[in-house]
Amino acid sequence: MRSFSALVRRAAAGHGDAPAVVHGARRLTWSEVDALTDRAAAGYVERGLRTGDRVAVQLPNGVDWLVAVMGALRAGLVVVPVNTAYTDPEVTHLLTDSGARLLVVTGERPELAGVPVVVGPPAADGPPPADPDDPGALALLAYTSGTTGRPRGAMLTHAALLANQQQCLALDPPPVRAGDRVLLALPLFHVYGFNSGWGLVAATGACAVVLEEFDPAASLALMAAEEVSAVPGAPPMYAAWLAVADAAGSDAVLRRGFAAVRTASCGAAPMPGALFEAMRTRAAVTVWEGYGLTEAAPVLASTLATGRAKPECIGGPLPGVELVLRDTAGGPTAGPDPGSRVRADVFGDPFGDEDADGETGEICVRGPNLFGGYWPDGADGPDADGWLLTGDIAYRDAEGDLKLVDRRRDLVLVSGFNVYPGEVERVLGEHPEVAESAVIGVPDQRSGEAVHAVVVRTPGAEVTEEQLREHAGRSLARFKVPVAVHFVPELPHSLAGKVSRARLRELGLERAAAAADAEPSAAAAAEPSTTEGSDD
Repeated sequence: MRSFSALVRRAAAGHGDAPAVVHGARRLTWSEVDALTDRAAAGYVERGLRTGDRVAVQLPNGVDWLVAVMGALRAGLVVVPVNTAYTDPEVTHLLTDSGARLLVVTGERPELAGVPVVVGPPAADGPPPADPDDPGALALLAYTSGTTGRPRGAMLTHAALLANQQQCLALDPPPVRAGDRVLLALPLFHVYGFNSGWGLVAATGACAVVLEEFDPAASLALMAAEEVSAVPGAPPMYAAWLAVADAAGSDAVLRRGFAAVRTASCGAAPMPGALFEAMRTRAAVTVWEGYGLTEAAPVLASTLATGRAKPECIGGPLPGVELVLRDTAGGPTAGPDPGSRVRADVFGDPFGDEDADGETGEICVRGPNLFGGYWPDGADGPDADGWLLTGDIAYRDAEGDLKLVDRRRDLVLVSGFNVYPGEVERVLGEHPEVAESAVIGVPDQRSGEAVHAVVVRTPGAEVTEEQLREHAGRSLARFKVPVAVHFVPELPHSLAGKVSRARLRELGLERAAAAADAEPSAAAAAEPSTTEGSDD
C-alpha cells in the first residue's frame, strides 16, 4: 500500500458490499465510500487544484468529513485538518501559514484570508485521478502547538501514516480487526481520531460508527444498538460514560453499551488510576492505555504492547518503534542513552519509591511513523540519526513498563488537546488593561487540566475576570479560554527576566491570589467536549 486513499480502494475491491460507515441514518458500503471519494477527487481537480496543493477541511465528524479528506488525498492534495471550534483568527493563521488554496466548511460563508470556500466536499462526474503512488509525499499538515506559541504544521507523509497503522495492527491483539464495528467519537480533525480511528478502520475493512458530537448517554445507546466492538477514546469520554451510570443509579446502561466491546483503548491524556479501575469493575472492560504525539502519526507506546494493563501506565513501544529514555542531565546536547538514569537532583524520584528498580528520562523515539519536521522547511524534525526528543519525561518501572511523569514543555492538556500558554498570554496581552500575564495548567477532575491565567493589571485598571474571558473568547477556541483569572500585583520572574511558571506552580494559585489579598474566582469552566481540541 503506497497511499492512504488507496486503503479505501483496496477495501472496496476486497469486500465492496461490506458496511463501511454508519453515521446517523446514513449507511455506506466500502464500494459507496470509494465512489464518493472518486467524485470528490474529481471535484477538487475540476476546481483547478493540483498535486501538492493544500486544502483545509473544517467539518464535523461524519460522512462529509471522510469524503472531503479521502477525496483530497486521492487527488494528491495535502489536507490541513481544522478544529471545528477554531475562531476566524485561528483559522486565518492555519490558512495563511499553510498556503491553503481551498477551505471546506459546513455552511455558506465568505472567503477567509483570500481563500475560496466550498460547502461540503466538492463533487464532479469527471474521471477521478489515480491514487498517489509516492509514499513519501506529504499527506497531512497537522497543526499542533509549537515553541513560538503559534500552532505549527507537522508534516506527515502517506508513509508515516501507513507505518503507524501497521505498527498498531502488529499488536497482539490488534486494537481493530476485520469485522469490527469501531466507535469514532474522537474528533477526526485530530490525528488520533483520524489515523488511530478511521485509518485502522480503512486498513482492516472494518466499519466506522461515527458520532458527529459526543453525547455520553446517546453514545452508550448507539454502542449497544450497533454492537460496537472497538472503542478508541480519551479519559473525559470514559468519565462521562461513568457519570451516565451514576445519574441512572445503575451500571446496567454502562454494561449494555460495552457488552460487545472487545478492545477499549485510551490516549490523548493520562488516564487517572481511579477511572481505570472504575471501568474495569463497573463496565467489566479493561482499558488499554497508549501514548503518542501528533508528530508520530500518532501512537508510540501502549499497554497492548506489553500485555500488562496497569493504571497510569503507557506500557511499551509499538513494534517498529525504538524508544529510549534520554539522560537530560547532560544538557540539551546529550544524546539518547538506553542505559542511562537521570540524576535524582535533576528530576528527583518521580514516585517516591526508593526500592523501585527503574530509570527516568526524556522519551526519545525513532521509527518510520515520525513526521518530517514542521512546515514548510522541515524544522525541528528528527535528528540526523532519526531520533526525536518528545519533551515528555517517563519512568520505567521494575517490569519495564513506562509511566509518564511530566512534560518538559509548558503545554496544558485540556481533554487531551494542547493549549500553549504563550498563545493565550499573547491574546490577553492585547487587552489595554493587562500589563502582564502568565498561563498555567491546573489539575481538573473532568478535563485533566484546566487553563488558569494569572494577570497583572495596568496601573489604575479595573478590568474584571469576566471581561478578560470574553476578550479571550473572541480570538481563542473555547477550550483555550482561561476558566479562571487570578489578579496579582506582580509575577515571579527568573534571573533572565522571564516569567517563572514553575514558581507559580510552586506557590500555588491560592497562595498567589492570597498575596494579592484576593480570593480565586469560582468562574464556571467552559467544559470542552471531546469533539473539540486542536493539537496533539
